Amino acid sequence: MALAIAALIATLFWSILSAAAGQPPGTSRADIGYLIYITTLQAALSTVLSLVVGIALAWALNRLRFWGRTFLIGLFASAIVTPGLVVAFGLLSVWGRAGWLSGLSQSLFHVPLDLPIFGLGGVVAAHLILDGAFAARILLARLDAIPQARLKTGQSLALDPWTRFVVIDWPALRGTLPGLAAIIFLLAFTSFPIVLLLGGGPSVQTLEVAIYSAVRLDFDLGLAVKLALIQIAICSAIILATSALAPIVSSLDHPAVPRWRDAGTARVLQWGVLAIATLGFASPLLAVLIDGVSGLGDVLSQRAFWNAVATSLWIGAASAVLALMLALIAAAGRASATSRLARTALGASAYAYLAVPAVALSLGAFLLVRNLGVAPDTAGPIVVVIANALLSLPFAMATLAPPFDAIARGRGKLIRSLDLSGARQFLDIEWPLIARDAGLVLALAFCFSLGDLGVIALFGTQDFVTLPLLMVRAVGAYRTHDAATIAALMLVLTVAAFVALPKLFGRLADAGR
Repeated sequence: MALAIAALIATLFWSILSAAAGQPPGTSRADIGYLIYITTLQAALSTVLSLVVGIALAWALNRLRFWGRTFLIGLFASAIVTPGLVVAFGLLSVWGRAGWLSGLSQSLFHVPLDLPIFGLGGVVAAHLILDGAFAARILLARLDAIPQARLKTGQSLALDPWTRFVVIDWPALRGTLPGLAAIIFLLAFTSFPIVLLLGGGPSVQTLEVAIYSAVRLDFDLGLAVKLALIQIAICSAIILATSALAPIVSSLDHPAVPRWRDAGTARVLQWGVLAIATLGFASPLLAVLIDGVSGLGDVLSQRAFWNAVATSLWIGAASAVLALMLALIAAAGRASATSRLARTALGASAYAYLAVPAVALSLGAFLLVRNLGVAPDTAGPIVVVIANALLSLPFAMATLAPPFDAIARGRGKLIRSLDLSGARQFLDIEWPLIARDAGLVLALAFCFSLGDLGVIALFGTQDFVTLPLLMVRAVGAYRTHDAATIAALMLVLTVAAFVALPKLFGRLADAGR
């Protein structure tokens, strides 16, 4: 599998380099230095603010106990799969010139709000909503994993809230922060739909959007190739520089933690942080759901919508199954490998997508099928399924690798002594133990595919349209009610899949024992 992924990436590299060598100079121009600067700036701001918000929110959730806490934690956990396009549209519904807050200000004070939602502020705000909630969920797992003996010792010493954070909490968090920061930076650096919708023009046009514009709007393959190679080089350098950092926690369970409630100012601050974070994360999603009701009848009567739903569902299902199969092969092979080099190669293959982001990957595929003389209509579905599976593979490996490693450590000798075939070993021993995690992988992969715009943006046609592409086209045609309804339905499908699939696989695992 690692060789297959490496061969695929090498082939795409070859198609990009071949196009760069044979492409005549284009007429379009781009300030590459400024593109690198603005892409890095928005990613750096998004990363720093997301970590600050994530630490504060994790600290508040770790201390407070209230009815609905589990639901709220699950809501923040869903941030990783919430489509960025939906969040961006929700921000427009709340903070935009015709949004909720502007309408409320007009009603109360007869003065509409004119907030700078388009541009750098809007892009960073959308990333903060998604990545801040994601960081909080990961860091909360670190705080919940602090040994109870250490907490009891701290309680016996009557540590005040600040001292407890410095002495107990911070050591548990700091090892995760560099790796988490690298992931958030890469996610923001390669962000496409959020920048496309909220960038507001060339002033906040990132490398990803510039590649799309060069190919789709100007058909300047020379410029697109140059930008793609720059983005690949930067992302690869970041991955190599952070490869030795501690991995993030992959578990989303809710372990029982001893109650240690702070009092006084700290408790008021915790409730304040929780209220602001909940309002900031939930209000755009709530706005999407409410605004989506207004155009429901019109959208449901459109044949194009149902075609997009069918296309999104089958592509999401195919991508999820392919991602799960690739992750199972890579995780099982990595766990059974005795050579350190083999383990590294099998693990690294899953993270190829982080080095070759969606638009760059789709550009390579676009150039490849063009050179082979294959019609984009024919190759589009295959390319989108493979690309979306690779998009999910890093998260799938982060979820499945730890349980496979634990099985190899704890039951490896027993498995070898039974001399089971590979299929019997997987079905009888490994699958019952990793079925819940497999359900989570399927949910993550399906949701990522459902909300992805990076690849379909280049391969989409009139007959090959997914829900994100249909939504972008509705926004471009100023059919805001249609776009709101599509965004609401995408949100419902995403949350339903994220909640239902892990539970279904968990029940299947329990029934099989």
